[in-house]
Amino acid sequence: MSISPNPPLLNQSDLRDWLGQQARNFGFDGLRVTDTDLGKAPQHLQEWLAAGRHGQMEYMSRHANLRSDPQLLFPGTLRVICVKMNYLPPEIDFDREWQRLAQPSQAVVSMYARGRDYHKVLRNRMQDFAKAIEEKIGTFGYRVFTDSAPLMEVELARKAGLGWRGKHTLLLNRDAGSTFFLGEILVDVPLPIDREEEGHCGTCQSCIDICPTQAITAPYQLDARRCISYLTIENTQAIPVEFRRAMGNRVYGCDDCQLICPWNKFAKRSELPDFVERHGLGKATLLQLWSWTESEFDQRHAGSAIRRIGYSRWRRNLAVALGNALVSTEVADQDKALIRDTLRSALSGADVLVAEHIQWALELESA
Repeated sequence: MSISPNPPLLNQSDLRDWLGQQARNFGFDGLRVTDTDLGKAPQHLQEWLAAGRHGQMEYMSRHANLRSDPQLLFPGTLRVICVKMNYLPPEIDFDREWQRLAQPSQAVVSMYARGRDYHKVLRNRMQDFAKAIEEKIGTFGYRVFTDSAPLMEVELARKAGLGWRGKHTLLLNRDAGSTFFLGEILVDVPLPIDREEEGHCGTCQSCIDICPTQAITAPYQLDARRCISYLTIENTQAIPVEFRRAMGNRVYGCDDCQLICPWNKFAKRSELPDFVERHGLGKATLLQLWSWTESEFDQRHAGSAIRRIGYSRWRRNLAVALGNALVSTEVADQDKALIRDTLRSALSGADVLVAEHIQWALELESA
């Protein structure tokens, strides 16, 4: 949208209160406002990239300069409206999530991905929110983002006061833990700025200790190349052998650092039907998901964030989890025999990527 040359004169305090109320009306669970100064965050990003910790996420380095200043994405930006939206559906129970992780034949999909793609859910609501603002104040310049452009959204949300950076690098909120999505509207309106919130992790390092692959290398330091979320989603190649056993039965993402975090005892449930679990993803076994054909994968994951990894990577992840089930003492012999037969029958028709992981799974018992 074009930038307004003269943003309207408004009672900024009244407008700020109205924004908070409207955010709630559009389904958001928090709104804060900040300016465009990112401080030392761009420097820290450059150091992280120089160390290669972004792995194959070339888009992180390709647009690193744009991430340093929101005004490069939308010239004329004066403020960033940051919002959050809780995503936990009512049926999710953290104790049950831990139990599933301990059952090797079950398939564990990250909690955020079991419903509709959050990009679409948030973006549509944020566009409507921006239009409502325009109706309130008249034409103004803005641009909406939902994890869709080179914007340091977690840092902006932290600076705006939506929470603080946990030692796992996720944003934490005193009243909602970390189970929420973020969105931003860059605007050319000089809104009042909200205060930052102090960190409240203290000496706790539960997230560091629980990480299956030690991807959190130090407080506030994440090596994406070791992270199961990265390995199962962003990584387009073979999963490094040294991390396959640690994956366990996690087939899309990993929630361990969130499940263990004490602040997530305050995690809020979402009332939006968009985030309700679809196609039994919170209950499915590995073999049930393995049985899906490519057309079934595309159909059942339509409108889901999972679909973007494609059928081959989906099968790659499942093959690793099935291999781990084969060597688990928690899986009955007859179930192992079924897994073994299923993998063997799929080997000849598998593509190169999936076949390599099937072969690894079948050889794991004799290793």
